[in-house]
Amino acid sequence: MAATLAPDAVLHSALAPIFACTDTGRVRLVSGSRMFGIFPNFAGTPKEVNPGFHKLIDIARIMRSFKHVILTVLCIFMLSACKHSSAKNESQTLTIATYNVGVFGKSGTNTTQMIASMMKELGVQVLSMNELDSCTLRHPEFQLKEFADAMGGWNYNFAPAMSYQGGKYGIGTVSDPGLEVTGKRNLTLPKGDGSEQRALAVTVFEDFVFCSTHLDHRSAEAQLEQAKLISAWAELFYGDSDKPVFLCGDMNAYPDSETIKLLKRDWTILSPLEFTFSAKNPQKCIDYIMVYKNASGKVKVKESGIASKFKSGDVAVASDHLPVYVKVSLPISDK
Repeated sequence: MAATLAPDAVLHSALAPIFACTDTGRVRLVSGSRMFGIFPNFAGTPKEVNPGFHKLIDIARIMRSFKHVILTVLCIFMLSACKHSSAKNESQTLTIATYNVGVFGKSGTNTTQMIASMMKELGVQVLSMNELDSCTLRHPEFQLKEFADAMGGWNYNFAPAMSYQGGKYGIGTVSDPGLEVTGKRNLTLPKGDGSEQRALAVTVFEDFVFCSTHLDHRSAEAQLEQAKLISAWAELFYGDSDKPVFLCGDMNAYPDSETIKLLKRDWTILSPLEFTFSAKNPQKCIDYIMVYKNASGKVKVKESGIASKFKSGDVAVASDHLPVYVKVSLPISDK
């Protein structure tokens, strides 16, 4: 039969172990057996108990008065720990898009402000952009910076693919300044027997990596070599990472092409396989948003589409492509 403890014995049992402060301010545990074990008979009369026991009774009474304070502190500590633990499982919603803007001039007018208004209306937070001029005879301004300024001072990363008319021609990314940029990288892609040199623009954020590219539009072989290099780069730098890597852009390839089949070995397509070109008469699906296989299971698509109607602009005037977007949920990395 289990022994029944006297009330004082229950109190002493509940108070052990006891927290004590050291000279350094750290907290250590004082074993209950060391404090009370030398007095085996709690129910004994005063003369049967070591005289020091009365001092311990006084300590117990003091501890009893602070019992609720100690419990409150412990509860606060536990709630704080639970909150910190749950924060690790939090996710964020991110709206990303890709748009071949056709040097902001396919219609013969500068569409920078129109496209900026359209992207704001779409709620885009990070954008992949194809066909950009930088200080060329055709467009003497730095187009990507001009667009980033039109978005309200966004961050940008320009990846020049080739020299053109005294300046550069290439691709880039822009992002809401609320998203912390931790790095920028650019990769030159092989031209092969293709028509032009191509590039990969990489912007690294705290919780994800965002890439923009524009594959060759004439040579299937050049496309394949460019796609292979992009996948090899992703495997080299992020194969062992769980950070989501997004690849966006005008691939100049249909969903059933060898290029897209090759990319699908390592990337999951998040955007709808719907027509993106031309803006006036869409009949080809060649613009995509993908996520690398290392974290594809952690990225959840909440919404996706080909944006064809805006209150703030006319897609038939803005460019010869349609903008593609996805709204995803992805985990927030531990800080």
